Amino acid sequence: MVVILLAKTLSPAVETAVAAAGLPQTVVGVVIAMVVLLPEGLTAVKAAGRNRLQTSLNASLGSALASIGLTIPIVGAVSLYLDVPLVLGLPPEATVLLLLTLFISTITFATGRTTILQGGVHLVIFGIFLLLTAVP
Repeated sequence: MVVILLAKTLSPAVETAVAAAGLPQTVVGVVIAMVVLLPEGLTAVKAAGRNRLQTSLNASLGSALASIGLTIPIVGAVSLYLDVPLVLGLPPEATVLLLLTLFISTITFATGRTTILQGGVHLVIFGIFLLLTAVP
């Protein structure tokens, strides 16, 4: 809860910085999402550094799924209550990245073992997402 309040407090400053840098407004959402997921992300990185893969995965995936699993239904309920149309569309390049991420994640987690190469592929996909967000 405190992290969400922090993100709300940071939002105007992030919007100003993004506008000053000439970046698209979608970057604001990415930055705020990173702030919200930061505590669990740091826990996951620390656990991975201690070679505790299961703890790392539980922290990172649990946090992301909880955030998404709570945000989408609440936004949907509010849109129904306020009678405002809800659009959760993705541009074609984001759809391709999403499908690619799901495919690579299936391969990574289905084998029971992960490698540095698989982690590198995930990081490259994330880097492409950030690039396409900053330069549409």
